[in-house]
This record gives sequence, C-alpha cells and structure tokens, in this order.
Amino acid sequence: MEMLREKSGKPLKMAKFSLSCGASDFVYFGVLLSHLLLSQFFFQLTWCGSTVQFLPGFEGPLPFVLETGYVYFLSVYWANDDNVRRALHIRKGSIGKWHRCTFNIPNKRDIPSSFEYHVILSRKGIRSLIYSGDHDMTIPFLATQAWIRSLNYSIVDDWRQWRTNGQVAGYTRTYSNRMTFATVKGGGHTAPEYRPEECFAMYSRWISNKAL
Repeated sequence: MEMLREKSGKPLKMAKFSLSCGASDFVYFGVLLSHLLLSQFFFQLTWCGSTVQFLPGFEGPLPFVLETGYVYFLSVYWANDDNVRRALHIRKGSIGKWHRCTFNIPNKRDIPSSFEYHVILSRKGIRSLIYSGDHDMTIPFLATQAWIRSLNYSIVDDWRQWRTNGQVAGYTRTYSNRMTFATVKGGGHTAPEYRPEECFAMYSRWISNKAL
C-alpha cells in the first residue's frame, strides 16, 4: 500500500497489486477487481503485463484505461487457450505464445512517408477512404487534414455531417482524385475499436460507392 497526496495535501490511499498469468490468478483478478471498484481506493492492478488503474468517485462509464485494458489482457488469455488454438487449427508447437502487440520483430524502416505511393495510386483512379477518430491523441485528425492538404487536391463536396441511426457519427469531405475523408465522432486511435457500428456503416457505404 502506498500513500499519495492530493493537491490539498490530504492523503489518498492507493493500492498496488501484481499477479502472474496463471488461470487461478485470472479468476482471483476478477474477484479482486470487483471488490476494488466498490472501494474508495485509487488502485493500480497488473496482470500478465497489463496494468489498469481506477480513481474512486469517477462518474459515468469506466475510464478507458480500465475498460479496454480488461479486454486487452482477456484477449491474451483467450488467444493462448488450447481449445481456442485447436479451433483455429494452430498446430501444437508450431507457434509460441500470442501477444496482442509485439514490438520486438526485427524490421527496417525504409519508407518514411506514404505520400508518393498515395499519389501514384490516386492517379490511376483508385478510390481511397481516409478516416480519423476525433478523439485520437496519437495521430489527431488535424494532422490527417494537414497530410491531405499537402496532396493539394481540390474539394468536391465540403464539410457535412454523416449519420448513423439518426445521430451524427462524424463529418466528411470529398476531394478530387476520388478521395473521401471522414472523422468518426468519439473514435480513438483505432476508431473501429471505439465506434464499431459507425465505422462499419462508414466502410459499407464507401465500399458500395455510396455517399457517407
């Protein structure tokens, strides 16, 4: 147990836990998590290398770091289950443990920009859909717009809302060279993860050559 202090100087209780990747620990984690959410502790919980945090007094949906972190390490447990591997026809011993994100694959970064490749493809008349979640703090939609401006394409249809189920799902603009840009309202860096229904509607319309 660690003691933190708020800006006012008042002590804030913080609990830290770290568990291994065993199945029994996974069950224990679920029980522990349910109790901690009802407590008045700020807690940090690590399981299988994934860490989730929660601050008591938070109102509304669970903080994203907790909501998605839970799904992320569940996916690791699921994908490495023997029954799942058999269902996926993965031959035993042919592949090691599955990791959701692997950053240690040897690679060489020899393509610093996709700009020239996009230009070549667009000149051949190939359609493109460029989209950004408007909550993406990794590559903000403003950065995507700056990249689009560098292409110097003329605007065919200026900013307008696009909708799903009668609700605004984002904003879109179409350009010459058959390019469509769209924002996804409430979408993060991986927009379909945050807004699956909206992204499915967006892609379905675009692939069917319909206006968003």
